[in-house]
Amino acid sequence: MKNEPLTVYSTEGCVQCTATIRALKAAGIEFEVVDLTTDPEALTRLKAAGFLQAPVVETVDQSWSGFRPDKIDDVAKKRATR
Repeated sequence: MKNEPLTVYSTEGCVQCTATIRALKAAGIEFEVVDLTTDPEALTRLKAAGFLQAPVVETVDQSWSGFRPDKIDDVAKKRATR
């Protein structure tokens, strides 16, 4: 499904977060941004899941941290074929 939820958990001033958001926009992927500095519950949940750096990107079937253009390309390809 083209509009499956995708969430980017980010922090202000995070270079990798900014790069991820720009790449998602360039790929035409819709997403929601959650600011980890204002959502302590999300921060706690991500830390408990083992994530130690921002951004954290979650889709229906995968999640990753850091700027990962390869993962963004994979998501874009999957959405294009659905």
